[in-house]
Amino acid sequence: MVTRASTEAPCAKTRHARKDIGGYLDSVDGVAAANTIPPRRIAMPGIMHNSEVTRPAIGTAEARPVNAMALTLALGLAVSAVMGVGLAVSARQASLMLVGLLAGVTLYHAAFGFTTAFRLFAVEGRGAGVRAQMLMLGLTALVFIPLIGAGQPVLGQSLRGAVAPLGVALLIGAFLFGVGMQLGGGCASGTLYSAGGGNVRMGVTLAGFIAGSLIGTAHAPWWERVPSMPGVSMIATTGIVGALAITAFLLGGVVLASRAIERRRHGDLIDDQWRRTHGRRWWLQGPWPLVLGAVGLALVNIATLVIAGRPWGVTGAFALWGAKAALALGVDVAAWPFWQAPARAATLAAPVVADVTSVMNVGIIMGAWIAAALAGRFAPGWRTPLPSLAAAVIGGLLLGYGARLASGCNIGAYFSGVASASLHGYVWFLAALGGTVVGARLRPLFGLGV
Repeated sequence: MVTRASTEAPCAKTRHARKDIGGYLDSVDGVAAANTIPPRRIAMPGIMHNSEVTRPAIGTAEARPVNAMALTLALGLAVSAVMGVGLAVSARQASLMLVGLLAGVTLYHAAFGFTTAFRLFAVEGRGAGVRAQMLMLGLTALVFIPLIGAGQPVLGQSLRGAVAPLGVALLIGAFLFGVGMQLGGGCASGTLYSAGGGNVRMGVTLAGFIAGSLIGTAHAPWWERVPSMPGVSMIATTGIVGALAITAFLLGGVVLASRAIERRRHGDLIDDQWRRTHGRRWWLQGPWPLVLGAVGLALVNIATLVIAGRPWGVTGAFALWGAKAALALGVDVAAWPFWQAPARAATLAAPVVADVTSVMNVGIIMGAWIAAALAGRFAPGWRTPLPSLAAAVIGGLLLGYGARLASGCNIGAYFSGVASASLHGYVWFLAALGGTVVGARLRPLFGLGV
């Protein structure tokens, strides 16, 4: 596991700020004594006081020696992987792996996640993390909507947004995903960057995620029969200007509502993610302020749209990885209705390296590994309490299954959906918040903080 150490400020007000800032090691928040030896109970940004995983407060200048061996190995593998993908598939595919690397570095150094941000907002009324997400969504939508609405090819290919049906499956899937985030300790992107950064527990969550995704594909025909309606694209219904205006209104409304809720419940706002980061090597070793993380992830999704022709996604690859593993074990998943659709059948038959989402996911893992080594914090540990492992398995299964039902995760459905001006992205957000409330109530059963 990765330990981000810091010192607790002497004043109570600073301690309170560090607890409530919406920031976030999405992946291991609230996991007591998981893989960290010896345990230290420190109040940190977005992480409850019983967390052993810490993130230096914005503005501190703690520096650690680079993990030279881990960095050398990670860079060597990354260079080899990018070159191999370029030779085996195409330069376009290799460039997407590079975008994944950028995403991994950004996610790790900014510790930008969704799990703790959702929980702090839903349970405590602290909305700094959600407001950072609104910035990320707004910046991305500002580019997505005109590009998609123009209908003109970019880099020789047409662009399409992330638009999915509205219905019972979306509501239940996003709700289950919200529960799974809180038990598993991470979202889709958080699971990848945390595992890449050395968090062994999140490797367990990732395995559950893959298994849950595979189970979801097996049950897909049943869920396709539940009530639903076609997806609603605001670009198609209101045009570019209308979609931009509605998006600005909705995202701005979330920001204003979160500020009002936070002031009413706490009397103040915690917005430490806007503070400047000090230290000469902060850009190399982190931590980055959340606003930089928001901008970086917006650039990642925009680059993905331009290069791949469609927005960023994560969990489709998990279903593919699970299907490939099942095939290797003799399970004829190719006969399942889900995998008989022409596009999916072609993806299943092709090498994994030809799948855009897969190469980006591998890039995220390697990018986080590089970032952790640069920060001097790549130090995997193996001691994790059994209740915490049980939560990781259950959470991973719910994450994978919920993502299949909801046509995506916090990246593919929420981030890319909202940025594409699709109504399903907003529905996903609300349903996942509901699941977050339930998941937060279940956490103490597994020894996890709330």
